[in-house]
Amino acid sequence: MSKPLDGLKVVEMAGMGPGPHAGMMLSDLGAQVVRIVRPNTPPVETTATSHTRRGRRTVVADLKQIRQLEAVRCLIGAADVIIEGFRPGVMERLGLGPDVCLADHPTLVYARMTGWGQSGPYATVAGHDINYISLTGVLHAIGPKEQPLPPLNLVGDFGGGSMFLMTGILAALVERERTGVGQVVDAAMVDGASVLAQSLLELRSEGRWTEDRHANLLDGGAPFYRTYRCADGGFMAVGAIEPQFYSLLLEGLELDPETLPDQNDQSQWSATSEVLELAFAEHPRHHWEGVFDSTDACVTPVLTFEEAPDHPHVAARGSLTRVDGWTTAGRAPRLSSSDSAAIQSHDVEELHDVVKDWT
Repeated sequence: MSKPLDGLKVVEMAGMGPGPHAGMMLSDLGAQVVRIVRPNTPPVETTATSHTRRGRRTVVADLKQIRQLEAVRCLIGAADVIIEGFRPGVMERLGLGPDVCLADHPTLVYARMTGWGQSGPYATVAGHDINYISLTGVLHAIGPKEQPLPPLNLVGDFGGGSMFLMTGILAALVERERTGVGQVVDAAMVDGASVLAQSLLELRSEGRWTEDRHANLLDGGAPFYRTYRCADGGFMAVGAIEPQFYSLLLEGLELDPETLPDQNDQSQWSATSEVLELAFAEHPRHHWEGVFDSTDACVTPVLTFEEAPDHPHVAARGSLTRVDGWTTAGRAPRLSSSDSAAIQSHDVEELHDVVKDWT
């Protein structure tokens, strides 16, 4: 069975974080992706267990060597999309900037992934996920009262990064079908993280979100939207926002709603949280898993990466699987036209072989 991006050719200039992540997703959707890695690349970039690099061909190219640089330029000239995640100006200095590549190949989609973007005062400044989300207000909103807590690198690198890079690439490909012309996609994590926060910005404009952490609906301040420690040290996640779900939460905990403050009385959230903390602490996690399993109380166990693939729902969908003993993510989103073939690793190939195949 075919995949939606079958026949699409993508050159991925190997980097860190969101670039490889987008390359993985394009490959999952059927694109032929060739990763260009530099000589002396760390082994983690090319081994079979580097699952973010799955499903595509990898070649080593020394871009300081004219013949190899020209071979890569030839690959780009035969591609539909190029992904690069270097600081602004690096590709231009190599002679592979968008002006050159689009002159060679006007239908090319030239996708650029950075933290700060291609313009602005910080465009050439170093940074990481935590820095990009700190300037957007997002980091300030996450964590306990005492200090902001970085949400791994999911909000900047992947939520605000590769997801928006993918959106830009796919939108540019759709426009190319209409106009026959390619373009440059400028995907910046600082932009994407800001868009991710739009619903919270709306709540703030409506007076329903404060600048205080752990005092709002979705930041752990509400007793019905947070995690609770169980008797065995495990945790349960509670998301019982709607009144009918909150009622089921209290029923499962065997708490009388008449003895508790109104669910939405924010002045009493701390007191209600204490009651729920005591209730969850009476039994181990597996007890509460049994109580709330498949109910509409919106209560689920907080699983570790080791536990998660074995959860019946996660396993049934293949959201997480084990490959060679290691946990890896399945494909998302799913399209009815796509097959369900097993996830493949990748091999390192010779540059001239790939150029010959593509051109």
